[in-house]
Amino acid sequence: MKNLEIIDKKILSKEKLANLLAVWRFFNKKIVWTNGCFDLLHLGHIDYLSKAKDEGDVLIVGVNTDESVIKIKKEGRPITDEKSRSTIVAALHFVDAVVLFDEETPYEMIKIIQPDVLVKGSDYKADDIVGYDIVKAKGGEVVTIDFLPGYSTTIIEEKIRKG
Repeated sequence: MKNLEIIDKKILSKEKLANLLAVWRFFNKKIVWTNGCFDLLHLGHIDYLSKAKDEGDVLIVGVNTDESVIKIKKEGRPITDEKSRSTIVAALHFVDAVVLFDEETPYEMIKIIQPDVLVKGSDYKADDIVGYDIVKAKGGEVVTIDFLPGYSTTIIEEKIRKG
């Protein structure tokens, strides 16, 4: 199989994800969920996602669709389209699956996935994280990860605009 085919196979529909979840659960894999826009992938994203993977056996990354990014971010975002963003995230060797979601929050995806670990940035208080109630009710854990200082899409965007 060619590399791009391998990457494409990691970008899953909700139905295909359900099948893989059953397999991972059968083999007692610890499933980790995180999500974001991942516009202009940078070192901060790599640091965050690799640390998220360290929390379990399988890392599923929810990527906001273009439509949902438009709803939650300022004008002019996303900078790159959902196909580009999901493919780049899927290309990371420590990401096991990518799923796109249209909603402003990943609550419905978290309900479907029922992860063992829910990961978000430490700019959130754990009990304010969307899906906290779902994960805690099933005995899972919610983990926050510090962001790498100085790295954000907004900072990169500002540098580009200033020239």
